[in-house]
Amino acid sequence: MQVTAPPFQRRTVSFVRRESPLGPQVQRAWDENYEQLVIDVPRTEASMSVAPGFELDAARDFGRVAPLVVEIGSGTGDAVVHGALSRPGTNFLAVEVYATGLAATVTKIVQHNLTNVRLVHADAVQVLENMLGPQSVEELWIFFADPWPKNRHRKRRMVDPAFAELAASRLSFGGSLRLATDWADYAMQMRDVLAACDSLVNPHAGFAPRFAGRVMTRFEEKGLASGRAIYDLELCRT
Repeated sequence: MQVTAPPFQRRTVSFVRRESPLGPQVQRAWDENYEQLVIDVPRTEASMSVAPGFELDAARDFGRVAPLVVEIGSGTGDAVVHGALSRPGTNFLAVEVYATGLAATVTKIVQHNLTNVRLVHADAVQVLENMLGPQSVEELWIFFADPWPKNRHRKRRMVDPAFAELAASRLSFGGSLRLATDWADYAMQMRDVLAACDSLVNPHAGFAPRFAGRVMTRFEEKGLASGRAIYDLELCRT
């Protein structure tokens, strides 16, 4: 099913742009490897947009055709780099709006000499809608997305019914949507929203065991240190 998100400029986004200057070593790694590792997407009016008609081309962008895992909100790259190391036969696409996180990911990719990771500096909904074709993604990861805990901000939460349908449409049949959060309220919302999506089925009938491919990150450590439980979800495209 083809799903179209509201126009980028008119919808509420799930992020607020905030950047810090890069350190000299990270800046050098970013400058030296940007052209090879970061997919230079065309924009429309918004800085984090992806122009309609620009699609990921595995042969062009990765140099090979392989199963694709996409991480939304990849942060500083711990999960995507771990995945790429453990699954060299898979292509990994890291989607992030913060250049500081992408730059940190670049340094880790270079450190491990990885060739199966590419990055895109853009809004996740724009990437899903314009850059990734239907049934093109084997796994979609969303780990510790901003929970927007205040009531007045909850409209900013990424996982809503429209997003669920869009994400499901990009998964290959039998593909997996994997999520994790340390905010109980957001966990319940995600569980209920995704359960209502007819294109997804939950093989666990609730929350899932911890995904073995998800490494411990500072977000999870912070949540555990605050006494919060960690909730994993896994949905499969029917």
